[in-house]
Amino acid sequence: MSDWFETHTANIVAERPATDDVSLPVYSTKLGEMYQGQSENVLRTDPVNKYAGKVQLVMTSPPFPLNTKKAYGNRTQDEYVEWFADFAPILREMVTENGSIVIEIGNAWMPGRPVMSVHVLKAFLQFLEKGDLHLCQEFIWYNPARLPSPVEWVNKERSRVKDAFTRIWWMSPNERPKADNRKVLREYSPSMKRLIKSGKYNAGPRPSAHNIGAESFKTDNKGAIPPNVGDVDGIPSIDGMISQDQFEQTMRLVSEFEGATNLIKAANTVSSDGYRKFCLQHGAEVHPARMPRSLVDFFARFLTDEGDMILDPFAGSNTTGAVAEDLGRKWLSVEADWKYAAHSIGRFSPTSVISTCQGITSEPRLTGRETTSTA
Repeated sequence: MSDWFETHTANIVAERPATDDVSLPVYSTKLGEMYQGQSENVLRTDPVNKYAGKVQLVMTSPPFPLNTKKAYGNRTQDEYVEWFADFAPILREMVTENGSIVIEIGNAWMPGRPVMSVHVLKAFLQFLEKGDLHLCQEFIWYNPARLPSPVEWVNKERSRVKDAFTRIWWMSPNERPKADNRKVLREYSPSMKRLIKSGKYNAGPRPSAHNIGAESFKTDNKGAIPPNVGDVDGIPSIDGMISQDQFEQTMRLVSEFEGATNLIKAANTVSSDGYRKFCLQHGAEVHPARMPRSLVDFFARFLTDEGDMILDPFAGSNTTGAVAEDLGRKWLSVEADWKYAAHSIGRFSPTSVISTCQGITSEPRLTGRETTSTA
């Protein structure tokens, strides 16, 4: 299999050339296209808007409503609520009638105060109302590797605990969107496997008012239905401060944690983070808020079928597009920042890329035989 470290090289300019046609994708594969620009503008252009009503899943994580500026851009909390809600009708027009919109947003705190902000909840509620959408289900995604925050109240004053989860809302214009939890079943626990094998358990009513039937747990359904609380293959937001060895050690610790829990298991591994290696190789900044592959994988399997289209209007390093590609889904991604959009090409096999804009060039690496001069 070809990759950017053994068989191909890539050259990415610092800024997108002024002569480049910005209506064209930064790069494309047979299954998808990455565009660069403000999402609210790109989604209205002809090359992208032609997919309106054809997207089965919008899967995204917009910049969080933080009070201090971060490299990947954000707004103040009041501005964020209005800005976020304005996207609802735009994304509603992109999805099919039985399509889904899944959005992850982190928590926010009031500036200079040890109390949480409710702006995230306000943003979700206004988005729901403005898009005339239904809330199908809320998910909580736990990040065991997240650094302690807010620092002032957790590390210094020690009056709060680590804020280590993000909220995910699954929304749809339809009360019954396409969904099948049989495609995201978890492996049974050892005790459940033993129960199914033996067929012996105490049937009858429980204090919870549930009545367990005599045959209820004798059927092997090939796995357990996952809960709406899961863990994340989290990566600390300190990429510019740690070495590759330290990064890999962190990921191993996360993997050990996952193995000791019964939460939704993360699908990522240390070796699969080729994007980070690609950025380091090219002297580029690694995106500071990358979406976990396992999160995208879960919702893509749960809410789409092979051949369906997935859209990420705040793509960042394009985890969504990469996972969609691996699962045989079509994809559309939009990212405002050129350097993040361009370097996200590192998530894809070079032979799967069928076109690039003027700012990116790639070519096969020369082998030892090809570089040997002849007399």
